[in-house]
Amino acid sequence: MTLNPTLREITDRIIDRSAPTRAAYLARMETARGQGPARRHLACSGQAHAYAGAGEDQAALAAGPGGNLGIVTAYNDMLSAHQPFEHFPSIIREAARVLGATAQVAGGVPAMCDGVTQGTAGMELSLFSRDVIAMAAGVALSHNVFDAAVFLGVCDKIVPGLVIAAQAFGHLPAVFLPAGPMTSGLPNDEKARVRQQFAKGEVGRAALMAAEMAAYHGPGTCTFYGTANSNQMLMEIMGLQLPGASFVNPGTEMRTALTRAGAQRALELSALGETYTPTCRILDERAFVNGIVGLNATGGSTNHLMHLVAMARAGGIVLDWQDFSDISAITPLVARVYPNGLADVNHFHAAGGLAYVIGTLLDAGLLHADTETVAGPGLARYTREPKLIDGALIWQEGPGESVNAQILRPASDPFQPTGGLKKLDGALGEAVIKVSAVAPEHHVVEAPVRVFDDQEAVKAAFQAGEFTSDVIVVVRFQGPRANGMPELHSLTPVLSILQGRGLKVALVTDGRMSGASGKVPAAIHVSPEALEGGPIARLRDGDLLRLDAPAGRLEILTAGVLDRAPASADLSGHQAGVGRELFAAFRAHVGPATEGASVFGGSDAD
Repeated sequence: MTLNPTLREITDRIIDRSAPTRAAYLARMETARGQGPARRHLACSGQAHAYAGAGEDQAALAAGPGGNLGIVTAYNDMLSAHQPFEHFPSIIREAARVLGATAQVAGGVPAMCDGVTQGTAGMELSLFSRDVIAMAAGVALSHNVFDAAVFLGVCDKIVPGLVIAAQAFGHLPAVFLPAGPMTSGLPNDEKARVRQQFAKGEVGRAALMAAEMAAYHGPGTCTFYGTANSNQMLMEIMGLQLPGASFVNPGTEMRTALTRAGAQRALELSALGETYTPTCRILDERAFVNGIVGLNATGGSTNHLMHLVAMARAGGIVLDWQDFSDISAITPLVARVYPNGLADVNHFHAAGGLAYVIGTLLDAGLLHADTETVAGPGLARYTREPKLIDGALIWQEGPGESVNAQILRPASDPFQPTGGLKKLDGALGEAVIKVSAVAPEHHVVEAPVRVFDDQEAVKAAFQAGEFTSDVIVVVRFQGPRANGMPELHSLTPVLSILQGRGLKVALVTDGRMSGASGKVPAAIHVSPEALEGGPIARLRDGDLLRLDAPAGRLEILTAGVLDRAPASADLSGHQAGVGRELFAAFRAHVGPATEGASVFGGSDAD
C-alpha cells in the first residue's frame, strides 16, 4: 500500500527540522563505531578486572573471538512487572554460549512503580527517574567492553530511560527483552467501580484492598493499557523487540524462548557479523513516526507526549506536539483496551494483538514499511506471530482478521476515524488531551474554574460537598520545575463521580495524568507551567474556561486574566523527604514538557 501522503509530509518536515542535530548525532555514532569495543585494547589489568567475575566465561572473554553481550537490567522483586527479570541473565548467558559468545550484566537501573507512589510524595521523583535510568544505563555501558546490548525493562519511565541510553550508545545493536503482562485477574472496570464506591464512602478499605489484590495478583505488568503496555507496543512497532514479544505472559515456554532468541539476535546484529544493525540505524525519523501512529491507533498513554519527544532528542530527532496532533488526525483508532474499552492486554493479544494492528495499518498506508528492525529489514515482519513447534521458535503469518471486533477492528472500519491524542492551544499556552476514552458529549466543556495548588485540596473540597455545578478543576504548580510533574491519577475517582452525577467536568493542569487516563476530559502538561509564570498561574476561582477538544482549543473566556500578576505557591514542602532533596538540581534545570521535560539540556537536539 502506498504511504499516506499526509504521513509522508509530516515525516519529511520532521526530517528537515532535525537535519542539523541528526547529522551531528550520526557523526558521533560513526566515530564510536570506528573506535570499537575497548576490551581488546585494555591493559591486562583492566581486562582482568572486567573478566574476574565471569566464571566459566573467563577464558572466552580473554581469548575467544565471540561477541560479548551487555545486559542492562531493571530487575527488582518489589515490582511485579520486573520481578521476572531475576532469572533472565542466566537464560541470556546460556543463549550466548550457544553462539560461542558471552554475556555479562553490565549494570542495573532503578525501577519505580507509579501505581505504588500514586498520590504520595514519591510520585514527585517519578518523571525524573527516567533521566536517572538513562544515566545509570550509560554508566553500565561506559566500560565499553560490549559488542551489543540487551535491555530488560517494562514500565513507565524505565523503557524511555533505557531507550535514551541505547541511543547514547547507538553504534551498538540493542534488543529490548520484555517480561510480559501478568495473567488476567479482577476485570479493570470492576476494580474502577470499587474505587469509586470507596471514594463515595459506600465500601470500606477492606473491600478496596481485596479488589486491588485481585486485580494486581502475580508477576508481570499490569493488564490495563497504560504507559507500561504502551511502552511495549512502541518497542515492537519501532523495531526494538522481536515480533510478538510484547504481551507473552511471564513464566511460559514462549517467554523463555523469546528471551533466548532476543539475546542471540542482538549478538548476530553486532559488527562482528555480516548483518551489523546499530540502534542508531533503527531509530530514525520513520521509526518515531511509526511509534506515534501506533500510540494513536491503540489509544496509548499520554505520558508518551513527553517520553517520545525526549527519546527522539537523544538521537538528534526533534518532535513537537503538533506532529502528534497531525498524525492523530489521520490515524484511526483500531483497538479498545481498558480504559478505552473493557478488554485487558491479554484479551487484546488473543484477539490478534500487535500483529493484527501493524498489518491493518500497513494495509492502510499508515506506517513506514521500509524501516530497519532487530528482526531484519521491513516492518512486515511484525505481522507474524511467534510459535513453538516441536520446541523450535518460528514465526508464522498472523491473523488476517480480528478474532474479536469489540477489541480490534480494521483501519477501514475503526472504532473512530481519528486517534486519541490532541494538542490544545489558546490563551493558557499549550496542552494535550487524550479523548479516545472520553464520550463525545464530553469533548467540549465550558465552565467556571476551581483553582487548587495540589490534588489533596481537590479531594478535601469534594469530601466537603463543594462541587455542585459544572466545573473545570485547575490543579497548578504541578509542572516539572515545581515538583517533578507527578501524575494526578488519584483524582480520577473523584472527577468520575462528579461526571456520573450529570455535571460537566474537566481537569486542567500543568501536571500529568496517568497513562491510563480515562473518561473525564483532561487538558494536561499545560506549558508554560505555573512556576514559570504561565497563564495558568493567573487564574482565579470563577474564571470561565472553554476546553474544546475537537477544535484543539483551551480558551480563557473571562476578560483581563492575562493582565493579573501570577500567583505564587509555597513549594517548600516538596523540596525534601522521600529523596526529594536529592533532586533539587533536576527541578532547577529540567526543560519544559513541550521539549520532553528532560534534564539533558544542551544536547544536539536543543
